[in-house]
Amino acid sequence: MAKIAILGFGTVGSGVAEAITKNAEIIQNKLSEKIELKYILDIREFPNNPFSEKIIKDFSIIQNDPEIEVVVETIGGAKIAYEFTKKALLSGKHVVTSNKELVATHGEELLRIAREKNVNYFFEASVGGTIPILTPLESCLGANKIEEIYGILNGTTNYILTRMIKANLSFEDALKEAQALGYAEQDPTADIEGHDACRKICILADLAYGKNISPEKVQTEGISNITLDDVTIAEAGRYVIKLLGRVKMREDGKIFILVAPHLIKNDHPLAVVNDVFNGILVRGNICEEVMFYGKGAGKLPTASAVIADVIDAVRHREKRKDYGWSGSGDDMVADLSEMVYSMYYRISDRHSGDCKAISEIYDHKCLSLEGAPDGEYAFVTKPMSGKEHEEKAALLQKKFPILSRIRVLDDQRESV
Repeated sequence: MAKIAILGFGTVGSGVAEAITKNAEIIQNKLSEKIELKYILDIREFPNNPFSEKIIKDFSIIQNDPEIEVVVETIGGAKIAYEFTKKALLSGKHVVTSNKELVATHGEELLRIAREKNVNYFFEASVGGTIPILTPLESCLGANKIEEIYGILNGTTNYILTRMIKANLSFEDALKEAQALGYAEQDPTADIEGHDACRKICILADLAYGKNISPEKVQTEGISNITLDDVTIAEAGRYVIKLLGRVKMREDGKIFILVAPHLIKNDHPLAVVNDVFNGILVRGNICEEVMFYGKGAGKLPTASAVIADVIDAVRHREKRKDYGWSGSGDDMVADLSEMVYSMYYRISDRHSGDCKAISEIYDHKCLSLEGAPDGEYAFVTKPMSGKEHEEKAALLQKKFPILSRIRVLDDQRESV
């Protein structure tokens, strides 16, 4: 029998406890042994909860109990969760987590400790919730050179954008609705400003390329500046707006990595990933393009991924699974001024649609988009480097005040 402890009894932690109990027989059949939940660490009281007798408040009980083989960390954040995770690993216990902030910030150190102590540190649930993405990336796609990973990595922002598109809601109203439904926190900054997606794309890049990419090295833009006008114009041009996390390898081995809103064609596979669902595409030099889709968050969906890691940790209790990355990869990150892409602009049209002036700035005829409000004009440029975009935008701003600018995911995929 394998005995485990859960740190934190919030949404994910309670989901893990519930799912382990509900599917105990299935798990036992997978492992040929039972998994017993011995402790739940939380500072709060849960007097009417069926798991209340397992609640403790002292982490040292878990740390010093030789029966505990696997510690499940669902506290969140990178402070107390980091302290407890480090202590658990140093005590020779396997650790499973759903904590993307902790993995993105301290993953390299924690993986090193796990290697030194011959234990496992697993974090499948930290990126796609219920979506199996890290294990397939490491194993099923292990024979590939990963050329690109991109996708919708945050369910909250995807829900907001979906409601703007489908219900014609403003960003502010869609955010309030998401908060009322529990999809968005009362302080939604981490989601709507792209920080959550940034941590997730870093973890994906870390695993794909074997080196640690610091979130601080990733240019990150959120969706708080996306307006209903932009959504309407995009729809008229057969685009939808999605917040994408992206990492793309150049031929010289350096990578472009970013989080930003993108216009994507409405026949692209990601265009139909709506509400709180996530969609992640991986392109390898052998497998070509593979897509992963599912709920990116939620009590039981996330618990599903956590428990899968618990099963894996128990299976590899004697001989740890070689998994993760080591060393800094910050020198791999290429300047986005060199990345090539198209850009959507919405401008204040003081010259009554002076397309000639715009074409002269961009040296080509831009694609006009319908649906702009009176006195405004919207268009999409041809692909060019980030440096060229900045130079052209400076010239454009002198004649036409820029109201919005959003990257475009070109159908042919951006060249590098």
